[in-house]
Amino acid sequence: MDARTYKLIAADGATILSATKGALGGHNKLKIYGRLDCPNALRWIAKGHYVKHRVFFADEATARAAGYRPCGCCMKEAYKEWKMSA
Repeated sequence: MDARTYKLIAADGATILSATKGALGGHNKLKIYGRLDCPNALRWIAKGHYVKHRVFFADEATARAAGYRPCGCCMKEAYKEWKMSA
């Protein structure tokens, strides 16, 4: 049984504790969210630049409600929709 606690960002932007891992990752300064396996994010993490700004979300609706936009690299369709509505 895993008793880990994960920090996620809620729709209002507040940090919440959850027993469930986030489904999406993001960058709190750039206000971008995307898949956990995003090649662009992983490149920056490998360089050590992204880690201190990394945030996590339970789902896409929560990320958008918190004011984040989809990643243009790993979430191309969601990014196109966001871009058209912005």
